[in-house]
Amino acid sequence: MNIIEFITNNISTFLALVATGVFAGILAGLLGVGGGIVIVPVLFFLFQSFGVSPESAMLVATATSLATIVPTSISSIRSHNKKGNVDFYLLKRWAVFILMGVLVGSWLVTRVEGTMLTMLFGVIAALSALNMLFRTGKSALYPKLPNITGQTVMGASIGFFSSMVGIGGGTISVPLLTLYNYPAHKAIGTAAAIGLIISLPGTLTMLILGSTPTDAPAGTFGLVNLFAFTCIVPLTVLFAPVGASLAAKLDAIKLKKIFAFVLLFTGLRMLAQLFL
Repeated sequence: MNIIEFITNNISTFLALVATGVFAGILAGLLGVGGGIVIVPVLFFLFQSFGVSPESAMLVATATSLATIVPTSISSIRSHNKKGNVDFYLLKRWAVFILMGVLVGSWLVTRVEGTMLTMLFGVIAALSALNMLFRTGKSALYPKLPNITGQTVMGASIGFFSSMVGIGGGTISVPLLTLYNYPAHKAIGTAAAIGLIISLPGTLTMLILGSTPTDAPAGTFGLVNLFAFTCIVPLTVLFAPVGASLAAKLDAIKLKKIFAFVLLFTGLRMLAQLFL
């Protein structure tokens, strides 16, 4: 079966993945999150419609999401950097610690059950959203970033938890940075670069070390589904600059509200699937 026949026979799946790519690309540029907060739950439910178990669906969704974030982050970084919103000085200080967290977290993904990842995704998304909603319009809790020890813990934690749930890092890094009086637009732009540090080594780890589940959807290698990756990536790259342009036109409070509502919806949806 050639690619045209495959798409024709799976047209609804193809259209769902195309829509996911467009939405994820806009979010990547707008919020600096790499689109993972959209891609993970969509793939999680989509794979289950193919008869994949929830546990396997979450594992493959996590790894595939990280894979799509690699090119999306590069596109988003370029857009944000043109506007001066990427803090490369901060990235140099944090990169090694983020990488260490990513390597440990992505290795654990290849060893743990998908149920744990689903719960972790839902909790991280919901807590981050509630934090952003309740703090919208309020001053930061701290005047500046903590000392080197505190920043080491922050960087490692961002890499560890983000790689475990297939997100680009913005879900955790943006709330953390703004908590310490860091400018919202710069936090979002820098989060896009953090997403690349997370997604590239995380994807390679899950692709090489991950064991493909027996009920994984067709086209899965390691834990990465290449069909979903191929459908989503071109559109995320194309639409990330659109999101970045929108980000430059919105004020910090509006950005926080958009970010928070997307996170809350996503988190609750994942938890509902797990417990209801």
